[in-house]
Amino acid sequence: MSRVLVLNGPNLGRLGSREPDVYGSTSYAGLVERCTALGKELGFEVEVHETNSEQTMVEWLHEAADGRVPVVINPGAFTHYSYAMRDAAAQRTAPLIEVHISNPYARETFRHTSVISAVASGTIAGFGIGSYELALRALADQLGSG
Repeated sequence: MSRVLVLNGPNLGRLGSREPDVYGSTSYAGLVERCTALGKELGFEVEVHETNSEQTMVEWLHEAADGRVPVVINPGAFTHYSYAMRDAAAQRTAPLIEVHISNPYARETFRHTSVISAVASGTIAGFGIGSYELALRALADQLGSG
């Protein structure tokens, strides 16, 4: 079974209570459950993590690069300014798919720029929690396990 990391940046641990009109009503525990269940179906061992720490996120990306582990990443606010995270993501040795629950281009102007997108395999945004499921299915296709 292939290992996949699903990494979440700041404030995503507050899903379900944080701006439900933007991020939906699914809790973070619900996100974990949906990702791990779909992962099993696709033949993945999915590990879901969340952090408010840029350092921790960079360390997880280094771990993924060193282990050739595919990543689904929702960088949260780090998307728009974390060059350290961008540089860590650029070191990827397996597919890395950027996801966003909302559509950043339908929101505030500062959200229109992603420093991660240019080094990601692809970006999926605007499909709620389904963005993660689409990303896991895309990984399965890329890795030939779907």
